[in-house]
Amino acid sequence: MDYPGNSQDMAVPPVEGVAGGGTAYGWNDGGLNVSNPLKGSIDPTEVPTADLVHVWCLPSTANVGPQEVPRNLEPVNLLAARNERESVQLAIRPKVSWSGSSVAGVVQVQCCDLCSASGDRLIVGQSLKLRRVVPMLGVPDALVPLDLPISQISLQPGETTAVWVSIDVPNEQPPGLYEGEIIINATKADTESSSQCLGKAEKHQLFTELRNCLDALEPIDGKPLDEVVERVKSSTTSLRKVLLSSSFSEFFSDNGPVDMMDEDAISNLSVRVKLSLTVWDFIIPTTPSLPAVFGISDTVIEDRFGVGHGSSEWYDALEQHFKWLLQYRISPYFCRWGDSMRVLTYTSPWPADHPKSDEYFSDPRLAAYAVPHSPVVSCNDAAKDYLQKEIEILRTKSHWKKAYFYLWDEPLNMEQYESLCNMASEVHAYAPDARVLTTYYCGPSDAPLAPTPFEAFLKVPKFLRPHTQIYCTSEWVFGNREDLVKDVISELHPENGEEWWTYVCMGPSDPHPNWHLGMRGTQHRAVMWRVWKEGGTGFLYWGANCYEKATVPSAEIRFRRGLPPGDGVLYYPGEVFSSSKQPVASLRLERILSGLQDPRLAYVLDMSVNLNA
Repeated sequence: MDYPGNSQDMAVPPVEGVAGGGTAYGWNDGGLNVSNPLKGSIDPTEVPTADLVHVWCLPSTANVGPQEVPRNLEPVNLLAARNERESVQLAIRPKVSWSGSSVAGVVQVQCCDLCSASGDRLIVGQSLKLRRVVPMLGVPDALVPLDLPISQISLQPGETTAVWVSIDVPNEQPPGLYEGEIIINATKADTESSSQCLGKAEKHQLFTELRNCLDALEPIDGKPLDEVVERVKSSTTSLRKVLLSSSFSEFFSDNGPVDMMDEDAISNLSVRVKLSLTVWDFIIPTTPSLPAVFGISDTVIEDRFGVGHGSSEWYDALEQHFKWLLQYRISPYFCRWGDSMRVLTYTSPWPADHPKSDEYFSDPRLAAYAVPHSPVVSCNDAAKDYLQKEIEILRTKSHWKKAYFYLWDEPLNMEQYESLCNMASEVHAYAPDARVLTTYYCGPSDAPLAPTPFEAFLKVPKFLRPHTQIYCTSEWVFGNREDLVKDVISELHPENGEEWWTYVCMGPSDPHPNWHLGMRGTQHRAVMWRVWKEGGTGFLYWGANCYEKATVPSAEIRFRRGLPPGDGVLYYPGEVFSSSKQPVASLRLERILSGLQDPRLAYVLDMSVNLNA
């Protein structure tokens, strides 16, 4: 576990999940070596990178903040099934500053394919991806993609920077041991992209010269040969002038252009992180065994991205969010709230007879889909006719078994409960086998069903029957009394198709599992463990993009007032962090994926053990 030139001796307490954690990382105690032989100005191309930075690895459940204490660098050994994602974190902290600017220095991070002895590969950019961990409200959370296979990271003095490394194992990947490495090199500050430091005047000059080249070359059709030759010569001269300008000086030496670092320098001076992944010979099924339905606010998308409801841009924006979230084994639904917590929910914005709806609902990654009670986009048909037609079409499809109707969010009084029952009755008039989902944490406040609040909560199924088939209860109700779960289950009639799902939102709070910002990584991951342990058959989360209203895609993310930080926000607009339009995942979303994979993995492993017994 020790590498020549990579010694980083120190003694710190083990991290949760690191020592003795099965797929975690080894641990060697050592004495802290505070001596530093470096003197004077530092040229990172002539000094081992290990003398300039600490590099170490941490599990995906660790929250790596700027003051994270360095540890020993040891090889990373991961285990994964096919169709599973495994992740680990790489931490980098400067020992000294060498840039001569406000940053401590710049490191170049390079990764390569993971290869097996038989020549099979897990390819960089497809299976292997790197993302920088960016704090939100001072807490590590956003995962901003890095360029591959090589990227540069600026390090701040006295601060630890984390890189999230994830490996997706395809369904068809041959089992076996895959090995590779991530190479880290300290570089000179002036090797950073010159475009980041160009002044406006210099940018305009470069723009003008390049445009003049294009103008000279474009209108050459039908021109005499000698004129074409003259134009090419003129453009060549201008392009050479641009390339030889000071903006690109770092790419040239007396002998012409050179690489930023030659191979020998990389080999001798680099910190090399050994990475191995054992791929097991079984597959996690594409269709999740436990439906996890997550809400996406369509109004948030409309406001921030400036797309009109029902426009072609609106459909495109919703489709991007839907397809992006499927990779997390989540079944997304779009939603907008009405009066008194009445909610319009739908998985497809298109009518049931549209080919796109059939494409969405038939996707094997989708475990459940929401059917709207009324039109998503205004149409000529009356709402009643619309519902009848939608149900008639969907009931003829093989995917109808995935369908559910989510009509009201947490009804609180008799008026709301009665409105919910009336809506559900209309659905069941057209489809007696339809599943209506209702979220709740209490009975009607103005008509107590029992002497105590918890007893009234237990009586809700009796009160809602036969208008609800999926009883979705808040985990907050149970508090520290996990034994109360059996009381809830005893009130249901699974033989009649009734199901018990759960949800989290503002509660439960620490120390229980939830997805609030700043909770421990194991709390984030354990939300789905709890569902599996308690015997739930599904899970709902109210919102994944419900930050405060903004009208510009790149606007600062602000969490909603009155909610715990992070509640209702599991991913961010890519435009907040770069020019990319791809959503940016949170640490919490990655841990949700791990939590969804874990029970299925445990089931497959248990089956394997029993078969081999």
